Amino acid sequence: MRVVRAAAAAALLCAGLAACSSGGVASGSGSGSGSSGSAQVAATSQDVSFTVDGTKTYGTLEIPAHRSGQHLAAALLLAGSGPTDRDGDQPSQKVTPQTLKLVAEELDRQGIMTLRFDKYFTGQTGAGAFASDPGNIDLNAYIRQADAAYAFLGAQPTADRQHLLVVGHSEGGFYAMLVADTASPHPAGLALLEPQDQRILSLVAVQLDEQLDSDVQQGQLSAPAAQHQAEGINNAIAQFRAGQQVDTSGLLPQIVQQLAPELLTPGNAKAARTNDEVSPVEAAAKVADGTRVLITDGTADTNIPVSTINPLATALTGAGTTGPGLTVLTGVNHLLHMPGTQNNDPVLAPSVVAAITAWAQPFATTG
Repeated sequence: MRVVRAAAAAALLCAGLAACSSGGVASGSGSGSGSSGSAQVAATSQDVSFTVDGTKTYGTLEIPAHRSGQHLAAALLLAGSGPTDRDGDQPSQKVTPQTLKLVAEELDRQGIMTLRFDKYFTGQTGAGAFASDPGNIDLNAYIRQADAAYAFLGAQPTADRQHLLVVGHSEGGFYAMLVADTASPHPAGLALLEPQDQRILSLVAVQLDEQLDSDVQQGQLSAPAAQHQAEGINNAIAQFRAGQQVDTSGLLPQIVQQLAPELLTPGNAKAARTNDEVSPVEAAAKVADGTRVLITDGTADTNIPVSTINPLATALTGAGTTGPGLTVLTGVNHLLHMPGTQNNDPVLAPSVVAAITAWAQPFATTG
């Protein structure tokens, strides 16, 4: 989610480069457990935790109703950028669409168990081991946290380790591909919902260019002035990447404000720099042959425009992945909503549900 780009280390999500050791526990807050006389096990929703790099990480494990002894496909859900919690919400910014919670519910209907968790600087997990020095966090720390979550999910007695899955929204889609490269076993499927498809600062430039184009079309800015702003944005990004002091003189205040989290916040520099060093297209090329992949991109998504998604989709195809592949969703925006839907309405567009269902079909079970 790129509804809000938070300052400091909260601005970037996680997902998986380096393997890590983890341990975890589940607390019995679910809706029911155990098997009945008909050998059926009731659905459960459990508060769980696991530890990675000294940080206790909290999440929700959803297990659909199933037969006693049955193993289920299991999906790790990864949220987008910013202070986005396990449900896909940013409560501090009053953005609460419940995106990942709704995705978990759809997978539950397919008989697929899920784990979603509060990454660093969100929800119950908080800053963890980085509380005393938030600026020291980097991409690998977020990634180790996601890898630990994947390992925790795969260790669940009900999980089918031959059918582990990763679902990522926005920046979480990028990190899902990193998890797919390093995790063992490799996931059988990836669902990349409106995924980050370029290096993070390149994506910021695209988003700001679109904003400038819109300002020109609405008569709020002249074409030469917009070109000057675009050149200033590119120069600022180039300076940051080169480790130089970033010069924002001549840029509009609103542009500087939007560049600030990544380029002008010292406490976030390490996380932003390490994230920007990794290309989603290069990550896509490393996804294992035979992985079943879904990529969605909505025509109303101004964060991940359809015009930029093809290199990512092509790299995944070239890697030998299978499945639905790229699915362009007419009218769908970055929050997986249709026009007229409010940001905080807890609903997924019907075409999103259909795309997820089609991708999940080979992994679906009945209880």
